[in-house]
Amino acid sequence: MKFELTILGSSSATPIHGRNPSAQLLNINEKIYLIDCGEGTQQQLLRFGLKAAKINTIFISHLHGDHYLGLMGLLSSMHLVGRTKALTLFGPPELDELLQLHFKYSATLLRFPLIFKSTNSNTPAVILENSDVVVETIILNHRIHCTGFKFTTKPTLPTLREDKVIALDIPVAHRALIKKGFPYTDASGKIYPADSLTLPPPPIKSFAYCSDTLCDGSYASQLEDVELLYHESTFLHDMLDRAIETYHTTALQAATLAKKVGVKRLLIGHFSARYKELTPLLEEAQSVFKETQLAIEGETFSI
Repeated sequence: MKFELTILGSSSATPIHGRNPSAQLLNINEKIYLIDCGEGTQQQLLRFGLKAAKINTIFISHLHGDHYLGLMGLLSSMHLVGRTKALTLFGPPELDELLQLHFKYSATLLRFPLIFKSTNSNTPAVILENSDVVVETIILNHRIHCTGFKFTTKPTLPTLREDKVIALDIPVAHRALIKKGFPYTDASGKIYPADSLTLPPPPIKSFAYCSDTLCDGSYASQLEDVELLYHESTFLHDMLDRAIETYHTTALQAATLAKKVGVKRLLIGHFSARYKELTPLLEEAQSVFKETQLAIEGETFSI
């Protein structure tokens, strides 16, 4: 199973120090999801050789500009290059109003269906489910309504052992049954348990995206045992008062939360413009949770 996250933007508030506002691309079995769409996102896609045309679903966490101001440009470009395939957009209900105003006053009629689905910032909910993944919202605590997103892969059937299939010349009609746990009986009457003919299915994997939030623990239960957690870490802990004032998180707080809920790996991002060098933020987080990495733009993380 392919489950990869590529960082497109890691800056908070403004583009600075060569960093861009928040945006991430998630590839799950070649289904491409865009998470937040800050200014310059489509330029970042071009820069890293990623095709906007493959994006079929977009998630917007909240309506601060550094998380959605690239959206109209991206949608407009998709329209101009002739996209006809439908695109699903999840976000706060007010986002639909903003988009419709822009379309109205720019006299734009999109060539493709834009399916808008509003998120509820008060109650966690499953908002998307397909053959690969279940997506649910995480209720964050920011200055305005804000949701994170949790992606969890769905269980799959075991994989047949090709060597056994060939050696026993198992008929095609029986193979699906074996994957479902039924034993196979050969022509001589010998019974082969299903687990002797299969390899275990890949483990369930999960990724959680926590954009802008006060680190108050209110959403901690949704992060338990997540494979990879992205958590905003706008400030060093010596700026805790500023973090609280602006409803943001410090690197130390993000790492403490990651350790508490038992995630396997932590990515920190949404860095304040005050930090040209990011090593201090990484070192602060790693002092509590060693499995921490920086959300560096252009890097891809396998989950």
